[in-house]
Amino acid sequence: MGARVDRKRRGVLGQRDVRLIGGAVGLSALGDFLLWVPLTLHLHAMTGSGIVVAALFVALWAPIVVLAPVAGLLVDRLEARTLLLVASLIQAALAGGLALALGSVAAVLVLAALLGVGFAVAQAAEFALLPQIAGRGRLIEVNGLVESARYAGMTAGPVLGGALAGLGGTGEAMLLNAATFAAVAGAALRLRARRPPRRPTDMSEPDRARDGFVWLFRERTLGLATGVVFVSLLFMTASVTAEVFFLKEDLGVSGTLYGLMFLPWTIGMMLGALVIARRIPSQSLALGVLAGVAVQGAGLGLPATVLSVGFCAAMWLVGGLGHGTKNVLARTLIQERVPDHVHGRAFAAYNGLRNGAELVALAGGGLLVAATGGRVTLALAGAIPVLAAVTGLALLRHPRLAASPVHGA
Repeated sequence: MGARVDRKRRGVLGQRDVRLIGGAVGLSALGDFLLWVPLTLHLHAMTGSGIVVAALFVALWAPIVVLAPVAGLLVDRLEARTLLLVASLIQAALAGGLALALGSVAAVLVLAALLGVGFAVAQAAEFALLPQIAGRGRLIEVNGLVESARYAGMTAGPVLGGALAGLGGTGEAMLLNAATFAAVAGAALRLRARRPPRRPTDMSEPDRARDGFVWLFRERTLGLATGVVFVSLLFMTASVTAEVFFLKEDLGVSGTLYGLMFLPWTIGMMLGALVIARRIPSQSLALGVLAGVAVQGAGLGLPATVLSVGFCAAMWLVGGLGHGTKNVLARTLIQERVPDHVHGRAFAAYNGLRNGAELVALAGGGLLVAATGGRVTLALAGAIPVLAAVTGLALLRHPRLAASPVHGA
């Protein structure tokens, strides 16, 4: 009887931690857009310079790419919940400082870069804590809940950030962003789960900052899935630049309809994360990732072949399903195939690769739109990831890859 009560109590505490980490991730995503949207509009109005606006995004994202090995090593060498708490408190102070520094472009960019350092650490800490919260057998389910919370924050953030910016409340937006970081710190403080510092079980193996990248590609099935995701993002994210031209010039949508056109993709992402991903068996995670990339690319690019608002909305719902499913399964694949003592570095490396690919794609997308237009750019942004995924699926069926060992903890 006592053992049964203990298991029930652990289950209740586990569910509590799932809600806390999900809420923290959702608030963090909302806060990201509360930062980006008003600051982008503020710097554009203040300077009229596209270079300054681009510098803001470089300042925010470059630390995630450049500091991935160091951020991941910190998460693996220190207690992850405490690190998330401290990083969130520092980010709250930095976001509050932004509210007072809006008159100086240099100060805004420096504070944004420091926030980027915080993102690199906090996101890796969240990822490393998830297996401790979920336990064995629930990783896909909990990753799906956390990803759906992220998508909810990503949906609400631009709306709220844009409204505050439109009312001239950039400073208020920065303070509200600071409050979201403080709330994340509060959630971290209440977490029962802990992830103490990790060391390799085999002390003869090297334990280096760059081992996150090493382990992503050391195991061949995970390396194939990671490579396809990276290549797909090099092209898929070019759609961010192309979409406004495609929707306004090729489909001729109104300003009101423009905002609504992205809703099917968001709905698809949440359904993919919550419903489809958990139906994929653990032995088929890599297959699910590659299939998700193919569906995401097809849903993104096919609207360029039929100029119809209804067809575009339907395809973007399908693309969102692939997107949400892929993200959940990719996270779970890393958690299961990479040893526990490298989880912080592995996710920091994955996040760095992903953000680096998106930075390249955003720059390349602008050049491609200028050269070929929004419709062709959107078609390529979908077609090339489909080709990469199909190639990956063919390689996955190769006997050597099928026999690839699992190195998970």
